[in-house]
Amino acid sequence: MAAVVFFVVYVFLFKPFQVSGQSMYPTFHDGQYILTNIISLRFEDPKLGDSIVFKAPNDPEKDFIKRIIGIPQDKISIREGKVYRNGTLLDESAYLRADVITSPQAFLAETQEVIVPKGHYFVLGDNRTHSADSREYGFIPKEDIIGKSFFLYWPINEARFIKNPYD
Repeated sequence: MAAVVFFVVYVFLFKPFQVSGQSMYPTFHDGQYILTNIISLRFEDPKLGDSIVFKAPNDPEKDFIKRIIGIPQDKISIREGKVYRNGTLLDESAYLRADVITSPQAFLAETQEVIVPKGHYFVLGDNRTHSADSREYGFIPKEDIIGKSFFLYWPINEARFIKNPYD
C-alpha cells in the first residue's frame, strides 16, 4: 500500500529535485533537495516570483531551477545592472542582496527590451554571476516547465516551504 501511495504521489503530484550548482544561491544551495508540485500548473499559470523546475533548453535530459521574472506580455530589460519589468525597476529585495549586479548576456543586451511571448516565461537565477538563464538562452516555453518548487526537504535542518516573494 505504501508503495502505491508513493507511486501515485511521485508520478501525479510531486517530484523530488536535487539542486545542482550555485545558480539559485542564496535561495537554494548545491545538493539540497526540493519537492516540485507538478499538478498545480495544470490548473493555473506560473506567476512572477515562482521558483520553477524546467527542462534545460540545450539538454532536455537535464532539469534547471530558476525564478520567473517575466510572464507573457511583460517587457523585460536590464539597465545599469538592474532588472526592469514593464518599465519599472523590479523589486528583488526579498531574494537578492542590494549589491547584486545583473549583467546582460547573449539574448538580452544592455538597455534592450524584450517582450515575453504568449505561453513563455523569462527566468533568472538568484546568483546572477553564476547562472545560465533567459539572458543567455531566451524564453522558456510553458510546456517545458515541470513544476513549481514548494518545499525544501533536505537537509532536514533546513526544511521549509518555498514562498513566492510577490504573494
